[in-house]
Amino acid sequence: MATFKAIVRYKRADGFYQVYIRVVHRSKMGYIKTDKFITDKQLTKAGEIKDAVVNEFCSREILRYSDMINRHEVSNYSVSELIEFLQHSDGDANFSEFAANFISQMINGGHARNAKNYQLAVNHLERYLGTTQIMFSTLTSVVLKKWIDSLYKTNRAKEMYPTCVRQIFKKAIIELNDEERGIIRIKFNPWLKIKIPKSDGTVQRAISAEACREFFNRPLPKTKMLSPLPELGRDVALLSLCIGGINTVDLYELKKKDYNNGIIGYKRAKTRHSRKDEAYMEMRIEPFIKSTFEKYLSGEDDEYLFVFHSRYSNSDSFNANVNIGIRKICADMGMKKEDYYCYYTFRHTWATIAQNDCDANLYEVAFGMNHSHGLNVTRGYVKIDFTPAWRLNAKVIDFIFFSDEKSKQGKARDIEAPADKLFRISKKMMIRGRAYFKGKVLSEFTDIGFSNVDQVIARLAKELPSDIPTGCTVQFRITNCDTQKEVVYERSKGKGF
Repeated sequence: MATFKAIVRYKRADGFYQVYIRVVHRSKMGYIKTDKFITDKQLTKAGEIKDAVVNEFCSREILRYSDMINRHEVSNYSVSELIEFLQHSDGDANFSEFAANFISQMINGGHARNAKNYQLAVNHLERYLGTTQIMFSTLTSVVLKKWIDSLYKTNRAKEMYPTCVRQIFKKAIIELNDEERGIIRIKFNPWLKIKIPKSDGTVQRAISAEACREFFNRPLPKTKMLSPLPELGRDVALLSLCIGGINTVDLYELKKKDYNNGIIGYKRAKTRHSRKDEAYMEMRIEPFIKSTFEKYLSGEDDEYLFVFHSRYSNSDSFNANVNIGIRKICADMGMKKEDYYCYYTFRHTWATIAQNDCDANLYEVAFGMNHSHGLNVTRGYVKIDFTPAWRLNAKVIDFIFFSDEKSKQGKARDIEAPADKLFRISKKMMIRGRAYFKGKVLSEFTDIGFSNVDQVIARLAKELPSDIPTGCTVQFRITNCDTQKEVVYERSKGKGF
């Protein structure tokens, strides 16, 4: 049985003693700090506390602690675990403090870019609630639903912010609650009653080859600056367009060791932590872009490949200045503000022209842009040959800058769009479906009356043999006989069918 006593331990520099409640449990001693202070006049010669107010406060705390111990089995607790239980089992936890530690751990773990999204989410929630000290008990399902509703006008934040806060909440429940010992600091999980809205689809930013030619071949706006932003914006946009749509953060972080024999090798910052192959990519620097590429190379003593690191404090600042430069050129071209280009315009343009005008399929486009395309596990152990991406990149450059052909318009879709949006069926269309297992057709039909792909898969799955083991993958090949378009889906027994 634990014992308690109110004591003082040592005199502070200001002459006061802080009051503690000493805990003795299993022959070990620990201390619980209180917010009470006394002086020598409030102590007996033997060092006992004689202040009536302080003794009354400590007596109430000791009675509360004794009641908590009587209601729980604490015999196996260490003294430190017992103190933790007494101090925090009934106390409300601070969400803002936990979130700050959570984000700090993300940064220390090498996830600084993702941590920024979490910080933005927490900052927005704190602004909405008007406090930087949010308690977990405040975050009820009603409060969170109202906060999510306030984000409805945003494109991406309405999904990203709640998702980030939910992840922090899940982590807190694991770390702060201990059901086995009766420590429940977070009394409820409001996210069980909340449906997070989906973000809007990716904005189609791509422009035609003709628009690219006009942008890159016009005189830059006049300026007195030695390093004008329009020049930076144009050059970095050109680097993106001619290096497979590389992102600004990846350009910013390239080091000299990443450039060998005219080839850059890098791990895409956005997905390096979420893919088996660490999103590694190699891209050849084509002769057309070499002069612009070399224009920004850093000095011999700099470990970074480009001078961007010495001119801008971080990749976000670099990206912002690039976009300012691009917008200045757009303004000089007389464009409307809503039509201004940004850096991502040229990444999307690379993908669109590669698919529309260079006869690349969606897999080849995804490969060239360093998307996993659903093969992130396979890419983790296959040594990749990147030359197909180099050849496609060269084709894109040739089409834009070494021809006057017009782009095909209105036929490209974002390469990350779901397959369902690229393959449409209706009840009047003739559909041919086939189900393959280990390369053999086990189910097949040609019929009409289907509204979506799931209905076709369900029909095929009904005819599959029952002896296919649970967890095995079956390929479903679906052909729209009217449009001659075809898609292939994989489903696992027990999950997908």
